Amino acid sequence: MAEPFSVRVTVRGYETDTQGHLNQSVYLNYAEHARWSLLQAAGISQARLVGAGVGPVALETTIRFRRELLAGDDTDVTCVFEWGEGKTFSIRQEIRKTDGILAAEVTAVGGIMDLARRRLVADPRAVLKELATDPALFGL
Repeated sequence: MAEPFSVRVTVRGYETDTQGHLNQSVYLNYAEHARWSLLQAAGISQARLVGAGVGPVALETTIRFRRELLAGDDTDVTCVFEWGEGKTFSIRQEIRKTDGILAAEVTAVGGIMDLARRRLVADPRAVLKELATDPALFGL
């Protein structure tokens, strides 16, 4: 299996809470940033998605907090797509400090929405494979 897609994010001071650690909502921002970075790396821009009449949607997200992150901590945020049958897929993500310590695990269920019909497409794999210049980043 190939290495998961990963982006580096540095915790900024304004993202911390009164305890001095990364605010819980910002973990979602980091996970979303990694997903959009993967799309870009695969050759799929927001404009390309809109031009094709589709867009990714999040249906469910779970965060498991493991260790705190502090301002100045460098993290690597991974992103792995897991495919089953049907209209949805799973995304497994880890947020790790650069020393390897796992700070959080994010799991999500997503789909690809037909923007005109406002319904999930039947085969999200086929849509991403068609739009991507590097579908291997999605495990396709």
